[in-house]
Amino acid sequence: MQKHIRSRVNKDPRSSRRRVFKEALNPNFGFYYTINKTLQKGKTKYQQLELVDTDEFGTVLLLDNITQVAERNEPHYHEPMVHPAFCCHPNPRNVLVIGGGDGGILREVLKYPSVKRVDHAELDEKVITFSKKYLKSVHKGSFDDPRVHVQVADGRAFTKQHPGEYDIIIMDMTDPYGPSKMLYTREFFRIVKRAFRDSNGIFVMHSESPVARPEAFSCIQKTLRSVFKNVNPFYLYIQMYAVLWSITLCSDNIDASGIKAQTIDKKLKKSGIENLEIYSGQTHVSMQVQFPYISQILKRSARIITDAKPDFPDNFIS
Repeated sequence: MQKHIRSRVNKDPRSSRRRVFKEALNPNFGFYYTINKTLQKGKTKYQQLELVDTDEFGTVLLLDNITQVAERNEPHYHEPMVHPAFCCHPNPRNVLVIGGGDGGILREVLKYPSVKRVDHAELDEKVITFSKKYLKSVHKGSFDDPRVHVQVADGRAFTKQHPGEYDIIIMDMTDPYGPSKMLYTREFFRIVKRAFRDSNGIFVMHSESPVARPEAFSCIQKTLRSVFKNVNPFYLYIQMYAVLWSITLCSDNIDASGIKAQTIDKKLKKSGIENLEIYSGQTHVSMQVQFPYISQILKRSARIITDAKPDFPDNFIS
């Protein structure tokens, strides 16, 4: 039986000034952390930005009062969003990053010497400006790499305008509601597929939590499977999102589940990549193992998300 830890009085004089930040993962469940102070705050055409200082996560970027990226442990998200695809693709040269205005995805992509060009399509230019100035520990100067071409544009429209160009497309968007929801539909995934240079193209996206948002997770998987031949979810706990999360790789020709651990380790070594916190040959394999309850979720009835019906069954707003 689990023992309960007796709470202790916090004698830290800052405690009375701390803000307890609570974030809902669904209308019935969420998490909290304490904020010492707001470092910067602003508003763009699309959303509210706030940079806060915390003891648990270090500096945290909030968009519309939702945790987007935390300085501490952020590789736990950015590494699996990038490295599985790059270790599975035979020669990733041209890359499209949709969203990801903090620059963490760019940082990991640029570790690969095979990469010749990265188009970065971000709708909200001020997120990039804000991140360049205040999240240097996350992007580590990646915006200044000559291979990066920042495009202030709607991700869907930009992808549609560039058929047959990319080896890997990574989408790091906010959750599927509001302006982002049209990037989670079958029609958009077909646009992504047409943007691949060849049948080895790989698409990567975060695909919600099978714990906190099982219906959204299931709908995303079903929608992806209606477009791509190989759909491979990876599962891992991400502290800044406080729950088991999923990241999914999609391709017509490449099956990520068939890549051996030794092959992954050789690719990382060849690319000169070391000291990763999350990703290795062994974790490439282990993160694809489904708990039985997740298998049961995926067997349930779920609908394909379309442009005509883009709203998800889960309520994302508490």
